[in-house]
Amino acid sequence: MNSELAAAARTGQLPVVAPALPVPVRPLRGPLTDALRRLRRDRAAIAGLLIILLMALLAVGAPLITRQDPIEQTLVNRLKPPSSAHLFGTDNLGRDVFARVLYGGRISLRVGLVAVALGVGLGTLVGLLAGYAGRVADSVISRLMEVLLAFPSTLLAIAIVAARGPGLENTMLAIGIIGVPVYARLTRASVLALKERDYVVAARCTGASGARILFRHILPNSLTPLIVQSTLGVATAIIEAAALGFLGLGAQPPTPEWGLMLTDARNFLLNAPWAMIFPGGAIMLTVLGFNLFGDGLRDALDPQMRP
Repeated sequence: MNSELAAAARTGQLPVVAPALPVPVRPLRGPLTDALRRLRRDRAAIAGLLIILLMALLAVGAPLITRQDPIEQTLVNRLKPPSSAHLFGTDNLGRDVFARVLYGGRISLRVGLVAVALGVGLGTLVGLLAGYAGRVADSVISRLMEVLLAFPSTLLAIAIVAARGPGLENTMLAIGIIGVPVYARLTRASVLALKERDYVVAARCTGASGARILFRHILPNSLTPLIVQSTLGVATAIIEAAALGFLGLGAQPPTPEWGLMLTDARNFLLNAPWAMIFPGGAIMLTVLGFNLFGDGLRDALDPQMRP
């Protein structure tokens, strides 16, 4: 190269140097960006999210979608088939099934979200205490959670509602309680895996309190399994609420709740199947949406799925 430059200097001609091509710089991507990218590519998860949004919009916009009163009884129109006047027909008391399904979505979604929030809140606190305190507290809490898990969830919910009395509030409380052991065990497992990490040991060495270590360092890093399980738990809570409503222990008449609608329509299945098909279909679609989205979210947040 030096000889070429010397020859060019003697002759007065400079060599032609090809311009350097720009090196493409790959943008840095964090775990959250990768998770969102995988979630966008998951068609099933996107379909589930769209179903959830659709059901939520229908429930919130019920007064704008239909002018029918969901609890108004018109015995002259009882058990009418679907028509332009009543899109989903009428039930045994002449109430518009379409309006009851829309307004029932408000109740079912609220029960699912409130029950899961209650279960996540209590279960997370119990799991943090069991995992971080260890020894006696861990042993006592773990045995108590195992006792609750030993009972079938629906049977335990029935027992709680029967003890406190039927009603929507007691239904949400019962469903929230039966979900506590699941979230407590998830949180405990995450705490046991995280409390010996270097950043937790460093925080402990600097004199940080146990509460600060739990809520600032351990809890934020253990939210991923809780988020996924809570998404799937909403679907389970809706099914449990429908089951309690079907048994007459959930929402009470004339509340337009999907499980209660199935109870009212079961004696007219052969004569008026639409009174059971449409609320049952609403339950199926809502649960399907949450399950699809929850499965996709679990795959997106799984560290082993990262390229």
